[in-house]
Amino acid sequence: MKHKLLYWSPRVLSLLFVVFLSVFALDVFGVYEGWALVIALFMHLLAPLIVLLAVIIAWKRELFGAVAFIFFALYYVWAVGIHMYWSVYVSIAGPSALIGILFFISWIQKRRK
Repeated sequence: MKHKLLYWSPRVLSLLFVVFLSVFALDVFGVYEGWALVIALFMHLLAPLIVLLAVIIAWKRELFGAVAFIFFALYYVWAVGIHMYWSVYVSIAGPSALIGILFFISWIQKRRK
């Protein structure tokens, strides 16, 4: 039971994280029209697509998932800077770091078997 929880939790949470990041793309619908809307939507969905690609790779390679999601968290903090409220970091970098840690724990559990 514990092994299944460690296996599935980073995978499910990473997919939910992709959905969460994708929600931020909805703001383009009130501003753009036509091809500008398509381009803006693509630009807003670029980060979730990159995260989804990492999820696909990490599904079988937990160590890659650990490194990728911790990198995403660190990169977000670096890109935003240190002048924001703590809630900004917790909402984006926090889930990413947690998913990375869970992938790492899953990888360790798999190696012990």
